[in-house]
Amino acid sequence: MALTLRNNNGGGVARQVARDPFHMARELLSWDPLFGGRPATAFSPAFEVKETNDAFVLKADLPGVAENDLDIAVHNNVLSVSGTRNAEERNEGETYALYERQFGSFSRSFSLPDMADGERIDASLANGVLTLTIGKKAEAKPRKIPLKK
Repeated sequence: MALTLRNNNGGGVARQVARDPFHMARELLSWDPLFGGRPATAFSPAFEVKETNDAFVLKADLPGVAENDLDIAVHNNVLSVSGTRNAEERNEGETYALYERQFGSFSRSFSLPDMADGERIDASLANGVLTLTIGKKAEAKPRKIPLKK
């Protein structure tokens, strides 16, 4: 969400500047004085969840996360996805003009609906995208009921 601010600067042409109303809050909440005075950024991958006739499909963008650094588990109908994306090694004498990439550990949990079959979960990691397919229980799938003649 962005707000637009018109600024005339006391002269001729007015210019528009996009402002994010939550920018300052993110800056203040991510401030870490032990991280060299710079805001610390944590890796938080984006997920999408969709439902099809046969399954629930979760996808997450996990570029740079190795399969060995990823843990997927189901317990009490809660699906948990956690992992780590390791930072690249910084060498002595290297200076960064800009450093926006995020690294670190993450963990996300999703409550599975009653119609999800926690025993039928397929997981794959390809091209930095994690795909989890959770089958639906047979009784939860829609079925057509024929009319009697």
